Amino acid sequence: MNLMLTLFINTSLASVLVLIAFWLPQLNIYTEKASPYECGFDPMGSARLPFTMKFFLVAITFLLFDLEIALLLPLPWASQTTNLKTMLTMALILISLLAASLAYEWTQKGLEWAE
Repeated sequence: MNLMLTLFINTSLASVLVLIAFWLPQLNIYTEKASPYECGFDPMGSARLPFTMKFFLVAITFLLFDLEIALLLPLPWASQTTNLKTMLTMALILISLLAASLAYEWTQKGLEWAE
């Protein structure tokens, strides 16, 4: 009974929040709100400027390396496990993957900003 009540409350609350999220932004649509903001001045050019692909590649590279580092963080606590050989093998594989991906980025000149 308690589980059913909890599921009902969670489902109804989520539904209400989704309905509010779809309904609320449609209340006040006018040209000032729909135009791009440029410090109170009328926009002089297009707000959709071309995006340099280099920024995107650097961001993706950062995310990948950051994820691998985050996977390495719990290793000191994993060293207390009973199967130390498996933990060290997994750590070595992860560090090797990190080093190989860094070497690949370096050889492909993905880390150089100036072209």
